[in-house]
Amino acid sequence: MIRTIEDILNALKDTDKTRISVAAAQDKTVLKAVYEAYCRNIADFILVGDEDKIKDALAELGIDKDNFEIINVEGGLQEQAEKAVELVSVGEAQVLMKGLLDTSILLKALLKKEYGLRTGRTMSITGIFESPYYHKLFMITDPAINIKPDLLQKKQIIENAVEFSENIGIENPKVAVLCAKENVDEKMPETIDARELVAMNRSGEIQNCIIDGPLAFDNVISKEAAIHKGIESDVAGDVDIILVPDLVCGNSLYKSLAYLSEVKMAGVLLGAKVPVIITSRADSKESKLNSIALAAMAGQKFKSYKGV
Repeated sequence: MIRTIEDILNALKDTDKTRISVAAAQDKTVLKAVYEAYCRNIADFILVGDEDKIKDALAELGIDKDNFEIINVEGGLQEQAEKAVELVSVGEAQVLMKGLLDTSILLKALLKKEYGLRTGRTMSITGIFESPYYHKLFMITDPAINIKPDLLQKKQIIENAVEFSENIGIENPKVAVLCAKENVDEKMPETIDARELVAMNRSGEIQNCIIDGPLAFDNVISKEAAIHKGIESDVAGDVDIILVPDLVCGNSLYKSLAYLSEVKMAGVLLGAKVPVIITSRADSKESKLNSIALAAMAGQKFKSYKGV
């Protein structure tokens, strides 16, 4: 059972390595993480972009270029992104990774109809956290893509995270709909959405998970806090997935945990037919490695993918 991020890293040791297509790979920060993942037998990589710049960056880092397949792309970053996406679409790779280009450029290529990687579902980031103050891994979604998701988008964001949970061995995850209070308040639309999402779950419209809300953060994490407030919930104190109400809340919570607590973390973009790794320059080397491992584990599902 997956209980820690190290469990994810260890689980990949005895599997056939996932292949990851890196768009605009001429980025030393990304290449450092790629090389460590390669050395730890987590994944193989296809480096797509400006071949001369990629080789120069590898040389500066003291990394042997022969460890990787390098594909030169004439043209700019959009062409490099499309080539990386194309490799995934034809089954040459199972995971897509962002290199030295804006996220918007990569997503524009990813969502082109001809590549067949769209699901019709809302795209969302899911971050996974391991804290010494909590008894298992938990996820936060969506802290980075959707500014103020409506009810349908929230439903799809939950479905992304639930499917992802299953891909990394967490079955029937417990989902908390995060709000500022535990009661439905007509003046707070987030609490109304929480009520509707719970109803969708109980009616079978949202499946393979247990949803509860509205719940404030203390009740999400602490069973004792929930009991103290008289809240009866199978999710409180045992959450797997925290759905945040909007980007401001999610981004603040995500970065607060990253900078002010002793967490290990990773993140992946969901909603396409394959996982996408979108690391930030501000992410630690460990977080980048963890994100690669997390996506590689989920990418095992796509080993035989040849485009749909």
